[in-house]
Order: sequence, then structure tokens, then C-alpha cells
Amino acid sequence: MAPGTELTVGQVAMRSGVAVSALHFYEARGLIRSHRTSGNQRRYGRDVLRRVAIIKVAQEVGISLAEIGEALASLPEGRTPTRDDWGLLSTAWRDALDHKIDQLKKLRDGLTDCIGCGCMSIDKCPLRNKGDRLAREGAGARRLLVGP
Repeated sequence: MAPGTELTVGQVAMRSGVAVSALHFYEARGLIRSHRTSGNQRRYGRDVLRRVAIIKVAQEVGISLAEIGEALASLPEGRTPTRDDWGLLSTAWRDALDHKIDQLKKLRDGLTDCIGCGCMSIDKCPLRNKGDRLAREGAGARRLLVGP
């Protein structure tokens, strides 16, 4: 790597807005990589900033670190995502995000109504879930679930 293109863990933390401990965690999970200098100090290529940005954005929309790791591992030779790679990664996450959005909308709109949990304590429950009939469909708040 050319001189001046490597960053210390502190520089990556400052530039990316991620705590040093989070960077160490990401590295332990295989999401980012560093190498050690002869003085045993971590050094990162500037390309790690893009990986960290993708990790942050993905986490903010509810994508798990496991899913992020799988997506990043799918890149050839573990390289930093290009614009085309980002398009593929984000498209692959779109269906899962759409499902989460639908679930959140249903949760938001149904919180004050009978949710089908079986408690029968809200005055609308006997109308919406008479005799806890939704228990036959499975455990939990049946009326708040979206899809399978």
C-alpha cells in the first residue's frame, strides 16, 4: 500500500464515526480487515471507510451483522464494494426491508387495538379474537404478524 493511504484505528474511528471498540468488534467478526506494522500497530487501508459506512447504514435499517457479514463475504476476494456491488447488496436486502417496513406499519397501526395475543383484556378483543380463536394459528400477537 502506498504511504499515506493507511489509517490507524483512531483515524478510522474519527473519520467513520464508529468507536474503536466497534471497529475491533467488526474486525473480529471478519467484516473489516487490518494488518499489523512491525511495531504491532493496526493499520487499515482507506477502503475500510466504505465497508464501515455500509455496515453502519445496513445496521441502521435493521440488517443484522450476520446478514451484513454474509453479503460482504459474497464479494470476490473480500474486496471493498464498488458501486455495482453496492447495487447488488442493497437490492438483495430490499425484500427483507420491505417486509420489516410492512411489519412496522402494522405494529404502529395496531398497537391500540386487539393484537391477538390471547390476553382478552381490551374491550375489542372479544370482537376481534372471540374466545382466543387466534391461538389455533400459533403463539404470540397473531394480528401484528405480516406474512408467513
